[in-house]
Amino acid sequence: MVEAHLWKGKPQEKDLTITRIFDAPREIVWAIWTEPEFVRRWWGPEGFTAPVARVDLRVGGKYLYCMRSSDCEDFWSTGVYKEIVPFERIVATDSFADEMGIIVPAAHYGMDGVWPKELLVTVTFEEEKDGKTRFTLVHSGLPPGEQMELAEAGWNESFEKLDRVLEETVTRTGRTLIAALPGKQDALMTRVFDAPRDRVFAAMTDPKLIPKWWAPRRFTIVVEKMEVKTGGSWRFLNRDDQGNEFWFHGAYHQVSPERSVQTFEFEGMPGHVLLGISTLEEIEGGRTKLTSKSVFESVADRDGMMETGMKEGGSESLDRLAELVEKK
Repeated sequence: MVEAHLWKGKPQEKDLTITRIFDAPREIVWAIWTEPEFVRRWWGPEGFTAPVARVDLRVGGKYLYCMRSSDCEDFWSTGVYKEIVPFERIVATDSFADEMGIIVPAAHYGMDGVWPKELLVTVTFEEEKDGKTRFTLVHSGLPPGEQMELAEAGWNESFEKLDRVLEETVTRTGRTLIAALPGKQDALMTRVFDAPRDRVFAAMTDPKLIPKWWAPRRFTIVVEKMEVKTGGSWRFLNRDDQGNEFWFHGAYHQVSPERSVQTFEFEGMPGHVLLGISTLEEIEGGRTKLTSKSVFESVADRDGMMETGMKEGGSESLDRLAELVEKK
């Protein structure tokens, strides 16, 4: 369980500050930063690997990372989480350690300079336009001079590796951003509409408007049932120009302009049910940000859908929805 807790510590006089703009939603950048399987893919400068990354992401929890040089020399670090505000901010101590997580002096790894026992690392995640994230790291307490320069170079090389992980994860199709973390059973789709939230919500919940956008243009949509309420059900038909019919159905678990939850099942492959969670957020300029998360029963189900048209179909459907709601 992730907790929010305010850290009252004061930053050291010597701070290293690095800001990056990552071309990915804040939720994805947060996951890449905090989940061990992804940390192992980017932690450490170029030429280093990360064979160990253990994360207990809670206030008072600890992390233990190992980065390994090309000469197979291991460098361990550990720390305690002091503050966690989900998707916004993390504050943690930072210390050199051995493989057991016991703090050791910097001299253990041949580091010069006067190092405090604990440094402090603060990272913040801020939403930018077009689904990007402004990421800021503040590393406090580093010795000035060469050691700070080496730390800055190391962080920037790590961030270049992190950026490559994001490039493998995020796809942009027009104005729609689709993210699918490797090994995870969910997919995230975001889109900003130049229209107020009530208009977007109406288009997503009005049976008369569904045929105008719900699927790619090559399909004709028939709404057989659409009970937009908690406990209600829906069933749509997609018919292509050759007369082939594809039926889909599901149930509504929650419906509101802020957040809707429903199931989705393709009747041609019964038993493969996904859960769709959509949020509509009012943002500046009278616009609306849609975040749609699809949770599949397995990674194989998610990857199969992504490979057989989910990216293109989802993007085109949202293009059509934009055309509908953005009409002046």
